[in-house]
Amino acid sequence: MSTPGWPAPAKLNLFLHITARRADGMHALQTLFQFLDVGDTLYFEPREDGRLSLQGRVAGVAEEENLVMRAARCLQAETGTRLGANIRLEKRLPAGGGLGGGSSDAATTLVALNRLWRTSLSVDELARLGLTLGADVPVFVQGKAAWAEGVGEKFTAASPPEPWYLLVVPDCEVSTAAVFSAPELTRDCQPITIRDFLSGQTTNVCEAVVRKHYPAVDKALKWLGQFAPARMTGTGSCVFAAFENKAQAAEILRKIPAEWQGFVAKGCNRSPLLERLAAES
Repeated sequence: MSTPGWPAPAKLNLFLHITARRADGMHALQTLFQFLDVGDTLYFEPREDGRLSLQGRVAGVAEEENLVMRAARCLQAETGTRLGANIRLEKRLPAGGGLGGGSSDAATTLVALNRLWRTSLSVDELARLGLTLGADVPVFVQGKAAWAEGVGEKFTAASPPEPWYLLVVPDCEVSTAAVFSAPELTRDCQPITIRDFLSGQTTNVCEAVVRKHYPAVDKALKWLGQFAPARMTGTGSCVFAAFENKAQAAEILRKIPAEWQGFVAKGCNRSPLLERLAAES
């Protein structure tokens, strides 16, 4: 029997600035991560023979490339454990949506198996391991809203407002690599502070590129922008707007065009993953 499910929550980039392009080709950025109370769910059944199996794979992603399997193998290699696991992934977050689904799945795998295998790595050690899997993985491991800099791995704890969000999911998948390689992408934003963010001096520099190449995202931003200031998360494709309460967000959701999906979620400065981890103690 597997243990109860472990949440792999979605995230929002409340803004995204690129301040430079580094010599190694990576981008130096500033962003503010906040979690949502919705996401994927993973189930883990430890096994004694060291083998790993995965049910619920992501379409078009080979098992050896799946971030869940890669995370489990990384933890095995790092700790030398002889344990394995049967893993089941219930996927809800859209691929290419800018909600961090794959990174969150990887982080939840690291955190959950570290507890279930009793491998006893610290949060910082898990975060460093997660960074080898993707720049967003450490913030999911840490589980707290954070102001991020560098390539997204340098964190400062943050406590932005926790509104209700309406998210619109256009019918397209955006390539992060294509956005970051676009010649027209703004890469020279002046660094800002959290106070600047709170006063509204922010944007998502990827929006202009994505709106140009993905008309569905442009259309979704225009539609949602009728009701509240709308913004894209990460490199898209999902767009979001904040509301004071759940009822307001739900009322707008009822008006969403049939061509899109959408959902209402609560902003969380403490990840649901941390709550699940506490329940395991």
